[in-house]
Amino acid sequence: MEIAVLGPLELRGRTVSGARLRALLILLALEPGRVVSADRLIDGVWGDDPPAAAANALQALVSRLRRAEPELVLEAAPHGYRLVVEPDQVDAHVFTRLATTDPAGALALWRGDLEFPEVARAEAVRLQQLRLIALKQRLAADLGRRNVVPDVESMLAANPLDESLVALLMRAHETAGNPGRALEVFEAFRTRLADELGADPSPDLRALHVSVLRGAEPKRGNLPAEVSSFVGREGDVTAVRRLLENNRLVTLLGPGGSGKTRLSVEAGGTVPGEVWRVELAPVTDPAEIPQAILGALGMRGHAVLDRPGHSARSGLRESLAGRTMLLILDNCEHLIAAAAEVADDLLRAAPGLTLLATSREPLGITGERLYPVEPLALPPVGAGASAASAFPSVRLLLDRATGFVLTEENTPSVVRVCRALDGMPLAIELAAARLRTLPVAVLADRLTDRFRLLTGGSRTALPRHQTLRAVVDWSWDLLAEPERRLWRRFALFQGGADLDAAEQVCRADLDALGGLVDKSLLVLGPDGRYRMLETIREYGLERLAEAGESESQRLALAGWLLARAGAADPELRGRDQLVWLARLAADHDNLQSSVRAAILAGDRATASALVARLGWYWWLSGHRSEGAPLAAAVAEMPGDAEVEDIALTNAYAAINGLEGGLPVSRVEAYFRTARELTAGITPNHPALRLIPPLSAMFDDENDPMAGFAMVEPLFDDPEPWLRSVAKLFVAQLRLNFGQSAEVAEAEMREALDGFRAIGERWGIGFALSSLGDMAAARGDFRQAVTWQREAIALVREVGIREDLPQMDVKLAHQLWLSGEFDEARATLKQAQQGADEVALPEVLASVAYGTAMFARMDGDLDEAARSMEMALATMNHPAAVPQFYAMAMHTQGLILAAAGEFDAARAKHSDAVRTAVESKDSPVIALTLVGLADLAVREGDFERAAVLLGASDAVRGSRDLSVPDVERLTFEARAALGDAGFDSSYRSAAGTTMATAASLI
Repeated sequence: MEIAVLGPLELRGRTVSGARLRALLILLALEPGRVVSADRLIDGVWGDDPPAAAANALQALVSRLRRAEPELVLEAAPHGYRLVVEPDQVDAHVFTRLATTDPAGALALWRGDLEFPEVARAEAVRLQQLRLIALKQRLAADLGRRNVVPDVESMLAANPLDESLVALLMRAHETAGNPGRALEVFEAFRTRLADELGADPSPDLRALHVSVLRGAEPKRGNLPAEVSSFVGREGDVTAVRRLLENNRLVTLLGPGGSGKTRLSVEAGGTVPGEVWRVELAPVTDPAEIPQAILGALGMRGHAVLDRPGHSARSGLRESLAGRTMLLILDNCEHLIAAAAEVADDLLRAAPGLTLLATSREPLGITGERLYPVEPLALPPVGAGASAASAFPSVRLLLDRATGFVLTEENTPSVVRVCRALDGMPLAIELAAARLRTLPVAVLADRLTDRFRLLTGGSRTALPRHQTLRAVVDWSWDLLAEPERRLWRRFALFQGGADLDAAEQVCRADLDALGGLVDKSLLVLGPDGRYRMLETIREYGLERLAEAGESESQRLALAGWLLARAGAADPELRGRDQLVWLARLAADHDNLQSSVRAAILAGDRATASALVARLGWYWWLSGHRSEGAPLAAAVAEMPGDAEVEDIALTNAYAAINGLEGGLPVSRVEAYFRTARELTAGITPNHPALRLIPPLSAMFDDENDPMAGFAMVEPLFDDPEPWLRSVAKLFVAQLRLNFGQSAEVAEAEMREALDGFRAIGERWGIGFALSSLGDMAAARGDFRQAVTWQREAIALVREVGIREDLPQMDVKLAHQLWLSGEFDEARATLKQAQQGADEVALPEVLASVAYGTAMFARMDGDLDEAARSMEMALATMNHPAAVPQFYAMAMHTQGLILAAAGEFDAARAKHSDAVRTAVESKDSPVIALTLVGLADLAVREGDFERAAVLLGASDAVRGSRDLSVPDVERLTFEARAALGDAGFDSSYRSAAGTTMATAASLI
């Protein structure tokens, strides 16, 4: 073990000196390979009394740890530090993984009291609770092997209200031959519970009490002794047991391979008294069910059956009439009507009888309680080894895969396997068998051919449980043709469907739908949508191809989706935007797969029609990086399609590609193609009427100012949304080209009024955010914060995840400028979390840039430099725009100058100005000139600094008070030159333009 924290901290078997070093290493080891925020580390090391320069003190402590333990790899991150170590090298993570599967192995890792700092108290409590669970499991396993009474009594003394320990102690006494003492333990606990909580023991404990009262009464039945561990269904066993206490007929429902049989055996094993199991799978004649039950009960030759005129069924009724027992009828689905009739007959004849049935559909008789056997819980995508190993689906795979060990490297593949198999136990067990001969990454890749791959089931299992195909074939063979037709057609719905879609696309009737739901082949969710497990769906697609319906059903589904997306598109630009976004989101997977299917089929007409109706949905709903490559792929397709659909496809490839990862050169090309396709006509779709001014921005052959002339006619467009977008666009152009900020703000307010009139939240949010930037530029920081907050709330409501982190960075900056420093830092931390979730390079880079800016203002130049390096490394891809590089080099120049490295700073600032001039973006050019002014002040050239500040304001058209360096530089230069000298130098640069700014380098 590399690092041991379950007791006094040890590193490779030796202690670590220094309380603060130990606290730091423990906090980092609890999150192996992950960034631990600086705030958490500071809280953990210093508690409520951090040093004045806490960030610097933490950095020094990290350096000290590196020197003390040079083998440790400690990496700095933008907002914290990362210990580069595998989870399996930290005993706490191994303990977590083993606690429920190998209690003895887990407990062997626990060495004493935990030394966790207060900030990690929750983690300490979690580990202690896991230790208690492991102790209970180990003691339960030792029952009958040794006297565990003293151990359990000691634990119960420390946890007097822990009912599971009471039950364990009662069983320990009973096993030791002291049932009377077990009854005393129950009575003492019952009294304590009533006195302290006013409650009664649970039904499970009361049932154990009754069982002990019965004394040595032997338990009769024929439940098999299982040879494999039972994983992931502990809660189900308890739930089924409680249902059996209050209901005489309980049916476990689920598709083949969901674990119904094993759950019935495990739940039956907890029921006191007689428990008998009847396997109905081999029975083919419904009339043979009574004989199968008699055979399982060992009563085939019973005297009561030999009387003349007595049928097996009547003899069975008489035999069970006076007995109290649980009877498990396993695998009823192929005999469902006869099984229901026999069950009803027996329940009426034998008052002491309780039935537990397993089936793929309900028996459908009075008094039946259904218990759906759900798939095992799945780990989320991106889960680490420690987190993934806690999920039942992963635990089952690890339990059944001999010799396979979960590591950080193979965890993503393990998660893919479990998720691809829907958490179905049989499928996971078949996959685990394959891990003897296949690497898990290969297995995950090949599950697209799961029916040929998963064939290695137990030779002693039922034939239909030996391969995945046999499991599903069994369900198919039991269906009537209308149900089979619906199954194969519904399989095209990758994201499920509502009733309207199922009826129209599949031409389904309610009886067939109800039949598939009853047979566990369709699941009706609480949202009113029907869904199929992925394995069931893949099987249906095979059957669809066999029936020759793949192409006709693809077109049927595409037609239905086109109608829905077409109805939604105009509504996305109005006050019902959220309603229609939700409707499209419900069918998101269907829409995406339908586009891909059309591309695969070479059907350009359908593919472009879908993209033309989905492009704005992708933008609004936070799917730009997913939609951009789809739109680009369709734009490159050959074949015929509606001209406007092709134009919109190119337009949405460009619009989504701006922030969806497409190279700038391709974005430019798509804009131009959309413009060329609509040249000389007035397009019907408002987005196409916006393309000419947008494409002008990327056309080096035209004057970028031509965008004004192209967009102003849209002020009178009949579409109110487009009129507001046009005003918003013109206001942004004015700011980009250094025109009047007052005029731009007036136009932006008009755009805001227009968006408010139609209730379009994206437009309102964008306009408010821009107005917030303008307010900050003129020094009204509180108004900027107010508008920025409102904008963020609206954008969050719409669901545009890509924009939120960058808006949070702006809000954090404006909070800082208004003096709200703590809230600014909290907002920046929120921006980082959002960026990590979105994981887009430009978003991550933007937040890293914001982090660098804050660190520089705090005086932490090392952190600022690291964050800028990360921002540039993250943004190193074809979609990066020159404005970002200019701003990044400007910030690096400021950091270098503050560190006294003037020559390196001069080179950075010079490159920043040149890149900014090439971008033709006046605010960015103005910013980079401020960087040169900062260097001039540091070198004592105050006259040049005044000239550069004047040039910056001239290029931008006004002073930007949201740039924190401007006020400082102006003060220092004015103090050195005097008012007259400063004003003279400042005014001398009044004629500077975007084109001439580079001459000031």
